[in-house]
Amino acid sequence: MASKPLQEPAFLVLSALAAGPLHGYGIAQDVESSSDGRVTLRAGTLYGAIDRLVAAGLVEVDHEEVVDSRLRRYYRLTSEGGSRLAAEAERAEARARRALERLGARRRTAAPAGDRTAPRPARRLDGGVVDGGAVPA
Repeated sequence: MASKPLQEPAFLVLSALAAGPLHGYGIAQDVESSSDGRVTLRAGTLYGAIDRLVAAGLVEVDHEEVVDSRLRRYYRLTSEGGSRLAAEAERAEARARRALERLGARRRTAAPAGDRTAPRPARRLDGGVVDGGAVPA
């Protein structure tokens, strides 16, 4: 039975951790950078996703350190987390490939939307045609 697809924040956290252990802020920075600024994980979303991933056995605490009197906890992927990320990435790749194939087929079979260089009938503001004349595209 296929596993339930990951929510986007969970996928992004796993993807960030695939490069190696990171602390929460490092994960957030990686997600923002790798998404070209499209995704910014706020603390509640980030740590909620991390907590769920830890509970699911996909992520675990790697180590902790104190920096400027603050605890910094580093997380890493488990082997199950790596497998799950790989499966999810393959599933996303297959969906993207199908979409691109469909777009390609649509482009090959779609009737031209109209030759934009050909003249078209001139229209009045009320929608009527002006003396059958043409207006350049």
